Order: sequence, then C-alpha cells, then structure tokens
Amino acid sequence: VVGAKILQAGRSIVLLDGLDEVRAQDHDRVLNTIRQTAVKFGASQFVITCRIAAKEYIFEQFTDVEVADFDDAQIADFANRWFQSKDPIKANSFPKELKANDRLQELATNPLLLTLLCLVFEKCTVFPTNRSELYKEGLDVLFKTWDANRNIRREDVYKQLSLKRKEDLLSQIAYNTFKSSDYFFKKRFLEEQIREYIKNLPNASNELEILQLDSEVILNAIAAHHGLLVERAKRIYSFSHLTFQEYFTARWFKEKADGDFGDLISHVMDMQWREVFLLTVEMLKNADKLLQAMKYQIDEILSQDEKLQQFLDWISLKSCSIEAPYKLAAIRAFYFPIDIDRSIGWVTNLDRLTLNFTSDLSGTLDNRLKPENLELEDLNIELQLSSTLSHALSCTLDFNLDINENLNLSLSCALNLTPDLELKQVLQQMQDRLPEILLDNLENLRQWWVSKGQAWTEELRSIIVTHCNIGHNREFSKAQGVLLQKYYDANMLLVDCLNSDCYVSLEVRAEIDASLLLPIKSLS
Repeated sequence: VVGAKILQAGRSIVLLDGLDEVRAQDHDRVLNTIRQTAVKFGASQFVITCRIAAKEYIFEQFTDVEVADFDDAQIADFANRWFQSKDPIKANSFPKELKANDRLQELATNPLLLTLLCLVFEKCTVFPTNRSELYKEGLDVLFKTWDANRNIRREDVYKQLSLKRKEDLLSQIAYNTFKSSDYFFKKRFLEEQIREYIKNLPNASNELEILQLDSEVILNAIAAHHGLLVERAKRIYSFSHLTFQEYFTARWFKEKADGDFGDLISHVMDMQWREVFLLTVEMLKNADKLLQAMKYQIDEILSQDEKLQQFLDWISLKSCSIEAPYKLAAIRAFYFPIDIDRSIGWVTNLDRLTLNFTSDLSGTLDNRLKPENLELEDLNIELQLSSTLSHALSCTLDFNLDINENLNLSLSCALNLTPDLELKQVLQQMQDRLPEILLDNLENLRQWWVSKGQAWTEELRSIIVTHCNIGHNREFSKAQGVLLQKYYDANMLLVDCLNSDCYVSLEVRAEIDASLLLPIKSLS
C-alpha cells in the first residue's frame, strides 16, 4: 500500500533490467503487466533495458534510447566499479591489460562484452595470451557461469544441449554465414540451421512441426539470454560482435577440417578472413599442415607472371649480395618495396613508407632488422636513397612543398651516410641542381618541377641503379600491382600466424622462414 502511494505520487524510479531475458512462456504476461503498471502509475519514472530492438518491446509513452559504445574513460570507470569491492588491484590492472590488446579494447566498448571480459579477468586474473583461449573462457562464462550467477533457468530443449553441442551449432551457423560474407541473416535461415542440426541428435523428434518449435526456442534462448546472436531489425539477426562469428568459424575448421584445409586456404588473399586464420592456427593441436598449405597457396599468387617472378629473383640475388648477420628472409623483406615504382598512382596501397613496410614484415621475422636499429651502412643508405627517389617521383606528379622538403632531407641523410666518395660526389651534384626553397617564390619552384623535375628524377634513378642496383623502373601494370599487394598481405598473414601462439614444429617453421618471398624456381 505504501509502495503504491509512492508510485502514485510520482516519487519513485522503477528500474526493470533485462526484459529480453524473460522466458517465452512468461513473455506476454510480463509485457502486459509492465504496460498496465506504467499507465496506472504514470507520474513515476520507468526505465527498462532490453538487448532486442523488436516491435513487441516498444511501449507507448516510453522514449527509445540506444546505449552508445563506451569510451576509454567509461571502460576504466566500469572496471573500477566492478572490481573495487572485490579486488582493488584488478580495478587498476584491468584497463592496462585491455590497452595492451587492440582487439580486446574494441570488444570492451560494448557494455555486454565488457561485462564478459570482466568476468573472465575476475576468474583468470590475466587475459590468456592465446586469443582463442580467451574467447573460449568468455564463452564458458556466457554459457555456464553467467547463468549460475543470475539463477537463470533455460527451456528444457535448450538445457538438454551440452556445451559442446551449443558450440557446434554456433560453429555451423558462423561458417555457413561467414563463407558467404553474410553478417546479417534472416530468422528463417537461423531456424533452418538449428532444425538441421538438432534433428540428428539423440531423442530428437521426427515431426517437422515439433522440430520447428524447438528451433525457435533454441534461437530465442541464444539470442535473449547469451547475447551471441542479436536481432538487429525485425527477423534480421547477426552475431553480437564480428569476433564471435570469426571465432566460431575458426572453430568449425578446427573441428571439421580433418587435415583438409582447402576451403580455408582458398581465402588466404581475403583480408576479411585474416582473424579466422589466426584463430584457427591457435586452436589446432599442430598447425604444420595448415601453415604449409598457406605457404604453397601464397607462392602460387605470383607463379604465373614471369615479370613478377623476375622481380622476386632480383630480390633474392640482391639479398644474397649483402653481408649481414640477419636472416635472408628478413633482408628480402627489406628489399621487397624498394623497386615498386611509386610514380604510378594505382599502387597507393603499396606506397607506404619503406620504414613501415620493412618493420612490419622483416621486423616480425627478425627483430634485429628494424630500420631504426640498422647496423649496416648499405641498408641504411639504400633506405634513404629509396625514400629520396620516392619523394622525387611524387614531386614530378604533383608538386608539394612538404614532399620537396622531405626530398632534400632524405638526400642530405644519404650524403652523410655513404662512404663511397664517387656516389657522394654525384649525389652532391644532384642536390646542388635542386632549386632553392623560397616561400615567397613557390610558383617558380613548382614550374621547375614541371619543366625539369622529370629529367632530374630519372637521372637520380640512373645513379641509384648504377651504384646500388635498386630503384629500377619496373613499370608494373595495374593488375600486377594488385597481385603484389595481395602477395604482400598474404605473406604478412603467414608471418603473423607463425608468430602467434600456435604449435608448429621447428622443421616446418624453419622451412617456411627460409623460403619466404622467393621465386618459384628457388622452391623446387
């Protein structure tokens, strides 16, 4: 009676959390009760939370608000409140652990997934270094601990599914959607997937109508209670986060491949499959066969193009000419971008600073070979000369004062580094011929590049080719540029897989490491 008077007077706020977690058999009764109560005590404020944006969860006189992603400060505040009373040390260490992992940081912007990460961290103290183990721990929380902590009861048909069966079912759904690049799928498709799976289980009904009802119950349980599948619009679903779809797709390959990874390998050039590859190699007891298959498929990318094979042959010969305490694969990675002609606009994706390109690939192969730590004068000089030529080519296409200044800086660095007196002399002569940069006369500078820049740049190229055997004008076609980019990205993926927390034999690791970026003739 007292409570009713307080509500009637508008002196209370009613908080109803997790409307989507109401059991199916109680659904209509609960919704009607909420509607009647909200009308009867309209002077008070009612706040309802629900993960499902469906028409039946919309109430008159209520304002629909979508929860925005958390920023870094909100994530830290959430973690502090979560752990403060239980373990203050974890309240401080949790944000630091997140910051060290970009993928986890991305997940943490979602309040539901942040809760999952807190539960995992609470249980494990640190996040597993193996990401597939991290996701498995998280799913274990979702499927078991999450329910136990909140005393949630599941419908019988869903409860009868073991944890492995639930994971197998989600793996099948993930694989069948991800391979078609479907990130959103119809409810009917999901029910068909569930029906096809459960019909083969022990004690499954032979009646289509019962199977259909069971599939609806299971879908509702997964979507409403665990949040792994979310109804984004009326009868349109997706995984709550792409990470879960990638994880379960990888799990499908781990469980179903039986050593035959042909279906997965066919996607080695598709960047959207990158995380699936990384997760799969971590899940496998032994990743030898998958990594070897990836290497073979990557080598085939350029195998039919004679000009690109000649380019790889040059990289191999050039690398062998350098006396260095580094792996040959790392030296090849250093030279890979140097002869890609930056004067052609369509190679924008390949036109990254040599510094970044080299530290990406060769740095992962051998951390000693990083441009900022190079011990060899030859490599340092050639890095600067490649950068100089790149800036000059850019100025001939479209003069830019910043690029012009970078050109002068790179050329000065090369002059200071080279011990070759003849090379130093010709480079000094080239620099002397460059016009002086006067801010009040930039138009004359621009005109110089239009009238004389191309000839100066080609002369510089000729000097670099003669003295260093780099900077050749390869004149790759647009199609060849695309292949080079795919080849590079695929090799980066392979190296990242090798350096992930996967189990691979020393023999296979050494075999792949020694044969990266080699022409086909050197692999036979």
